[in-house]
Amino acid sequence: MRTYAVDMKHSPGFLALVNEARKHIREITVAELRARLEVNPQAVLVDVREDHEWNAGHARGAVHLGRGILERDIERRFPDKETELILYCGGGYRSALAAEAAQRMGYRRVASLIGGYRALLLAEWPIESGEAPPPQ
Repeated sequence: MRTYAVDMKHSPGFLALVNEARKHIREITVAELRARLEVNPQAVLVDVREDHEWNAGHARGAVHLGRGILERDIERRFPDKETELILYCGGGYRSALAAEAAQRMGYRRVASLIGGYRALLLAEWPIESGEAPPPQ
């Protein structure tokens, strides 16, 4: 488990929530994400960032389910709670909270991407931009 003792962008209370969530979830690296997608091409990469972040750029093939609506819409979007979901946000903080929420809702194969979108950019992951298609 990684902890973030000092972070100029995030409040101590937020970091405490994230660090507590990290005790209960699985986190993976970009290399592990690639391996997971090779082993299980049905795994879903889920972008939990805000709409404007998604529209500016997101991982190719990702599904958008913003953190603000995740709990409301996840069961409709992914009714099979055995679906492997790999969540990412901008830096791995919000996705840790989202992964914990998904697990509490019964999803058993959930992970949060360490470093989030920034890690994907550094790894030269294919990126696309534009609005998300409407939910099905």
